[in-house]
Amino acid sequence: QLQLMESGGGSVQAGGSLSLSCVANGYRIWKNCMSWFRQSPGKEREGVAALCANGEVKFYADSVKGRFTISATSTLNNITLQMNNLNPEDTAMYYCAAKGWGLTAGAYDSWGQGTQVTVSS
Repeated sequence: QLQLMESGGGSVQAGGSLSLSCVANGYRIWKNCMSWFRQSPGKEREGVAALCANGEVKFYADSVKGRFTISATSTLNNITLQMNNLNPEDTAMYYCAAKGWGLTAGAYDSWGQGTQVTVSS
């Protein structure tokens, strides 16, 4: 099935920035989305941002609007999540997902292994 390759996680101080990348081999956003989810211990997986419909539709969680930006390369198989003004509440394992819609985890059938983001105060 589809392989998703994630990168860009790391550890930063509050107020800092990180950029996450996800490459989907053999896949192009067309009728569905590529997206980022996150999950911290003891919490359910949360949809963060999604880019859909050939790049024409975007979704963001309310908690990240104005701070995070999702974008894609011209080939529409590589999405970037630019995360600015990070705070400790953003600490989580971030997962790339593909072939779904919106910010509902159950809608996606392809997932990456995740990349850890840690924000210290």
